[in-house]
Formats: sequence, C-alpha cells, structure tokens
Amino acid sequence: MMTIEVKFFASLREQLGRDEASLAATKSMSVAEVWSQATDNADMPANVLMALNMAYVTAETTVNDGDEVAFFPPVTGG
Repeated sequence: MMTIEVKFFASLREQLGRDEASLAATKSMSVAEVWSQATDNADMPANVLMALNMAYVTAETTVNDGDEVAFFPPVTGG
C-alpha cells in the first residue's frame, strides 16, 4: 500500500475546506489522479500550479509511494 501526502495552499485551501489530505493507493498515479482522489473528483481550476516533493511538475507526472504533492493557485504580483 502506498501513502501520498497532499497539500492545498491559499485560495485552493479555502475552496476545498482543508489544507491537506493523505491518500492510500495500490499503484503509482499521476498528479491529476491525485487531485481527483484528494478532492472527491472536484474540477481542477485552470492554471493551478503543481509540485511534487517541492519541484514544479505537470498533471501527467507520476507520483510514487511517500511522495508529497502540493497544489497552488497561480501567483501574481504587482
């Protein structure tokens, strides 16, 4: 059994009503699949930033046992 830690930041945390989740999986999955399972299949907002073990990745990146996946809303400055 694999364990994957998931973190949600800023407005995503507020929208989902939680800042983290822990998933149990039987096989590797993509970052997009992690989002779906951790959010009960909520639609992923456009332009969400994704990180795997603190490095930016794409939705297709494979997640393995013990990994941490984080989701961030786009950052703007000015």
